[in-house]
Amino acid sequence: MNRIEQLRLSGQLPSPKGVGLAVLEICRRDDATLDEVARVVQSDPALSSRLLRLCNSARGGGGRPIASIREAVLRLGMSTVRQVAIGFSLVDQYLEGSGNGSGFDYAAFWSHSLLMAVACHELGGLARAAPADELFACGLLAQIGSLVLATAYPADYGAILTEQHGDEALLAQERDRLGADHNEVTAAVLTDCGMPHALVEPVSYHERPEAAGFSQGSRPYQLVQLFFLARRMADLGRSPIAERNGHIAELMRLGGRTGLDAGALGEVFDQVVRQWQEWAELLKVPAAPLPSFDAMANAPLPRPQQEADSVATRRRVLLVEDEPTSRLLTEALLSHLLDCTVFTAENGRDALAVAVEVLPQIVITDWLMPVMDGLEFCRALRATDWGQSMYVIMLTGAETDEKLIQAFEAGFDDYITKPVNMRALGARMRAAQHYTSLLAAWENDRAQLKQFAAELAVSNRRLEHAAMTDLLTGLPNRRAGMDALQRFWSASQRTGQPVAALMIDVDHFKAINDQHGHAIGDQVLQAVAQAIQAAARKDDSVSRIGGEEFLLVCHDADARAALLAAERLRRMVRELRITVANVQVQTSVSIGVANRENGMEEPDDMLRAADKALYAAKKAGRNRVCLFAGGRTHCATSNAA
Repeated sequence: MNRIEQLRLSGQLPSPKGVGLAVLEICRRDDATLDEVARVVQSDPALSSRLLRLCNSARGGGGRPIASIREAVLRLGMSTVRQVAIGFSLVDQYLEGSGNGSGFDYAAFWSHSLLMAVACHELGGLARAAPADELFACGLLAQIGSLVLATAYPADYGAILTEQHGDEALLAQERDRLGADHNEVTAAVLTDCGMPHALVEPVSYHERPEAAGFSQGSRPYQLVQLFFLARRMADLGRSPIAERNGHIAELMRLGGRTGLDAGALGEVFDQVVRQWQEWAELLKVPAAPLPSFDAMANAPLPRPQQEADSVATRRRVLLVEDEPTSRLLTEALLSHLLDCTVFTAENGRDALAVAVEVLPQIVITDWLMPVMDGLEFCRALRATDWGQSMYVIMLTGAETDEKLIQAFEAGFDDYITKPVNMRALGARMRAAQHYTSLLAAWENDRAQLKQFAAELAVSNRRLEHAAMTDLLTGLPNRRAGMDALQRFWSASQRTGQPVAALMIDVDHFKAINDQHGHAIGDQVLQAVAQAIQAAARKDDSVSRIGGEEFLLVCHDADARAALLAAERLRRMVRELRITVANVQVQTSVSIGVANRENGMEEPDDMLRAADKALYAAKKAGRNRVCLFAGGRTHCATSNAA
């Protein structure tokens, strides 16, 4: 018996109580009615107010407010009312926790879950992958497995929580110690609550959408991406200030993939936060006030001292000093008291070789040295791309204005007078560390912007391709076909080469749909599309321009060549034998052909001529090719198989 079955049999899987349980039991009956559900809901004022709020929040500000519980139940539907009632019942039961010593923060859990629920509801209204009200329930219970494990196994789960985990490590620890991870438990709870598998499966993968294996563009794919984005919005809303920059960067990447730019994403997030705080007051769940998305995205970076507390990396410092005693003393101060990784050199020439190898963040160099002095060394550094961003401090015994001006003009950022004083060195190093922290943050932001731009370019290319592609056949759609027709027409005008348009229509397609169903009709269209593509030359343009209509545009094809191509295509389609589920379907096409002729002023003139020829082919008995030329239609006398 697996762990989930043990939890189910022991009664440790959470279940609703009171009115939530009554709603669940009514909805399980085959003869349940919405009136019965409405009467039970009305007996609980808290549940009634929550359902009314959910129902009215879905209106988007349009229409009259709904004040009747019966109307709300009718609007939401029995399935959504059941799921939401169960979710609210579990919030009420487990909001205060069980005092079991697991260390699991029940109030924070429900605050995060409620924020994710509101985000799912708001994003659902944009994506329309599923009813927004059902997505609210999914978001509210998407992480219920964690609560179940913390409640059922407080000691074991408390031990897991005391360790630092990434998402993958946490799941592995849960499976290793408890026999099931929180996503598996969540799926079991949602299934017991009557949630459809079409929603349960995407929810169970919402932390790792890449592991789901859903085909891109499918409904499960859209749902799991929506849940993932909503989860990350909730993470941002509940994160401490120091972690917000990382969450915002990830949200902007995810938003770019789903077509939300920074401005639109910020508007959605701010709306989610407003609704979350209103819901939190209704459910008695904590919800801290948050600044706007724009304010968080543009917040100043943490100060160096705050970074030093959280970042364990040591600054790389190159110390260039020819006097051994001074070099050893300064190296000791930098290494032991200021926690830097120190590299040393005795003159500017050796220092350049070390700098190329280790790329120090901070350079401290004496002015007067043999072979290459500090000024020459600094100028040489600044002449390189990699040396321009280093923070360079000069050691000098002379502090005259002329000497300092000369040093700063050579590219120094600061100076320290010799002999080196610990307090002065510490003060200069704090300024240098502040600079390097800002530089690192800027370089990180620049890398993220490059990544955003690359992902946005990929997303735009995908959207552009989708906008120009017929989803059923994979051929270019009407818009793409008309663009290709215009290009071929313009090229023909420039070069004088002929161009031909072939209008192709599947014969008796309505009868195929009526007799065999639309699924087989779709298979027929796909097979015909493949045949047209196979018959076309490499540089010809094939597109689907209507239900069962296709367009083939042939460059450098006179009337004879176009007729030969059309006849070859007609024969290929006639020889097709399409078998689906033991049903064999044979079909044919009628083809109208036209060339660009004198007197035609635009591509539509040639297209209308090809359409007239197609009409003639249909009228002449179908499964044939006709040509419109010189103002007349010419059709083949027979339609040989």
